[in-house]
Amino acid sequence: MFELSIESRFSAAHAIRLGGAVEPLHGHDWLATLTIAGETLDEDGLLCDFHTIEEALRTITGRFHNRNLNETPPFDSKNPTAELVAKHIADSLAPMMPSEARILSVRVTEAPGCAATYRPAP
Repeated sequence: MFELSIESRFSAAHAIRLGGAVEPLHGHDWLATLTIAGETLDEDGLLCDFHTIEEALRTITGRFHNRNLNETPPFDSKNPTAELVAKHIADSLAPMMPSEARILSVRVTEAPGCAATYRPAP
C-alpha cells in the first residue's frame, strides 16, 4: 500500500455550539492534512501527482480562508466543529480522487495539540 499526505493551511473563525450555548467567536490557524492510499502506481511510479491533490484540497479549504465558518456553507447550517470540518473536506474531495486512490483520513488541527481526524469507510 502506498500513502500520500498533503497539507493545506487556512485561517478562519468559528463559534461552536456546546450544550445549546454558543461559545464566543474566535479564530484559528487551521491545518488540514489529507492522507490518501492506493495499491498500485501509474506508469510514472506515482500513486497520483501531489499537485493535483494539493490543488483539490486547496480548492476546498480556500473557501474557508479568512472567513467566519458560521457564515460559510455548509457551516451556516451546521455546527463548525473540527470533526465536521474534517468530514466536510473528505466528503468534498471524494469525487475528485483519482480512481487508483482512496481517502484514508482527513486530520484537522485547529490549535497546537488539538486535532480531529475523520476516516471515511473503505
